[in-house]
Amino acid sequence: MHKQRGVSLSGLMIWGFILAMVSLVLIKVAPSAIEFYKIRKDVKAVVQNAPPNATVPELRRSFEKYAEIDVIKDVRPEDLDIAKEGNQIVISFAYEKKIRLFGPVSVLIDYQGSSAGQ
Repeated sequence: MHKQRGVSLSGLMIWGFILAMVSLVLIKVAPSAIEFYKIRKDVKAVVQNAPPNATVPELRRSFEKYAEIDVIKDVRPEDLDIAKEGNQIVISFAYEKKIRLFGPVSVLIDYQGSSAGQ
């Protein structure tokens, strides 16, 4: 007598539900994560292309141009913290993103980044 192997219908339904939930979270969170990496890339580009004597308004305008090209809506130029450490300009940012999954269930993500790479 041969022993049958395989997945039962209830097991298939459970794994399908788990896969659907994980896929839902990934589909909803991925655009936010992509935008975070765009913001970080743009902040680093602003610092790399800035002259050493650049003023804060000039840096904000420069970021605004990058943000317009990359369609960034979560961080405005006013949200940037611009400082000078030694001779290097450091731009940092932090923001929260609330992503609604379904019904009353949401995900809150705290994003923070810096041109210094931390």
